[in-house]
This record gives sequence, structure tokens and C-alpha cells, in this order.
Amino acid sequence: MALSSMLLTTGCDSSDASGGNAKATAAVPAGFPVTIANCGVRTTYDKPPSRAVTIHQHPAELMLALGLKDRMVGTAFPDSAVLPELKKDYEAIPELAKKEPSFERVLDAEPDFVYGGYGSAFAENEGRSRKAFADAGIDTHLNREYCGEKRVTMNDTYDEIRTIGKIFGVPGRADELVAALQARVRKTVTAVKGMPQVSVFVYDSGDKSAFTAGGKSLGTELIRLAGGENVFADLDDVFGDVSWEQVVERKPEVIAIYDYAGAGSVEGKKEFLLSQPALAGVPAVRNKRFVVLPLTATLVGIRSAYAVEDLARGLHPESFR
Repeated sequence: MALSSMLLTTGCDSSDASGGNAKATAAVPAGFPVTIANCGVRTTYDKPPSRAVTIHQHPAELMLALGLKDRMVGTAFPDSAVLPELKKDYEAIPELAKKEPSFERVLDAEPDFVYGGYGSAFAENEGRSRKAFADAGIDTHLNREYCGEKRVTMNDTYDEIRTIGKIFGVPGRADELVAALQARVRKTVTAVKGMPQVSVFVYDSGDKSAFTAGGKSLGTELIRLAGGENVFADLDDVFGDVSWEQVVERKPEVIAIYDYAGAGSVEGKKEFLLSQPALAGVPAVRNKRFVVLPLTATLVGIRSAYAVEDLARGLHPESFR
């Protein structure tokens, strides 16, 4: 509700650039030129971009939540259902590809800015390096989660929103959105305050071994804020493989299943976990306690605040009755 209300007021921010469609030339707002250092690339924007392409879903949702639909000329790689309040706007933007588009396909959209969600957005071996775009006169930005420098936290989400707000000349909108998401998280944290921590195993994928969220992942912080503890918080990486023997030893009470295209269905993952004799004694499996999260909800983007509440309801349902 907070996000929906914020979206209804985005046009009223006096600090924002003027509206119009993506082809219009907006008046340059105060504060430009703006220089942004992003994952080793330093870019100076003399004015806000007006023709943006997003590669992966979470950058698109972030831009839409900032009221920037009219600056977007293409999206690519949707991997889960779009948030209901953003669905209409998302579907109004041309989809360039179901996966990462080719460099040529992106150029066809005539963008002045490309915003990538995963590092693969700018895969050099596929001709989409940031240098290739720069050589074509197109600015780029990579979600800070993939700069590979440190543990990812909710502050990265808030900083990412503010950075995109600065690039597009809408800092007021960014501050409003951050405040709405912070309020959502605070409400959930308050609801589970004082409850005993619930041990959680994140199951992304895998059969011979389990691909899970490590201690540097945003997922670990989401679990903590929701009143839980990631049983593999000691894994010194964002994601990594662990053995099923380790899962059994750590006795998780809840399994958080990450849902996204290309990694098998949620029902298939549940069936796999429930069918393994070695896992039968694991409390989460024995009691069939599963929480399903879209992968996009566990990444640096607007959904992470929603994920805290969804997780908390699964870990501490009694706090939400």
C-alpha cells in the first residue's frame, strides 16, 4: 500500500525532471552534471537519460516504482510475475527478449542508458560489455549487488534506489520510495520482535548438492530481519554449493525455496526434498515447512522489503494472526 500511494504521487515532486514520453527532451533539472562511480566504471551524466533499457526484471521494477516508465524503451529477461501495482506499466514497455538480448537488439531500441540487474547483462563473451556500449555512446549501470566487493545488505537496496534517482534527476521520488520500504521493513521487524529465531535453509537449486544463499547474500539479512537465522550464514560467499549431509547436520526448521524461471518448478523442488530419505529427519522436511520467494525478491531492488514480510509470515505465522 505504501508503494502504491507513493506511485500515485511521483508526479508531484518539485525536484524531478519534467514528464513527457521517452523521445521528449526534458528540461535539465538542478544538480546536473552528476558523476556516478559504479562497479569500477565512472560516468558523468550531463542530463538524465531519456531512453533506458533494462536487462533483468528487478532493475525494471525499480525504475517503474520511481515513476520512470516514460523514460523506458525496452525491458528484457522477466523471471517472475511483476508486482501487481507495476504490471500495467511493465507490459506497456516493449520486451526486447525473454533472456538477455543481443547487443544488436539493444542498439535497435536506440537507448542512451542500459541498466543491468545481473553481471550477465554485460557479458563480454556475448558482445555486451560495458565498454562496447560506451563505444556506441551509451551509458551503463550495473546493480551494485554484482560489483562483488562486500556482503549485500538492505542498505545496498536503499543506496541503489537513491543512485538511480540521482541519475534520472528524481531524488525526491527516490527518498519517498526508500522511506516507504523502510517503513514496511520496520513494521515486520516489530511484529516478530522477541520471537525465538527460526533456523532457515535456502534452497535455490541442485540435486547432487544444494545451491544455497551464503553469508554475503541479501537473503541472509532478509532472514535475520524476518526473525530467522540462515543455517549457512558461515558460507563466505553470496551463493555456493553445500552437501546434503551438511543440510541434515544443521537441522533447519524452515526451507526457503527460491522461485525463478529455468530452475524447475516450486512443486518439483518440494517433491524432490520430500522424496529424499536422507532428508526425512530434517525438521523442515518432516513438518513440510516451506516458504516460497521469487528470486527477484531476494535481490537488490524494491521487492526485498516485501520479502522480509513474506518470510516473517512463514517463520512466525502467530505474529500475523
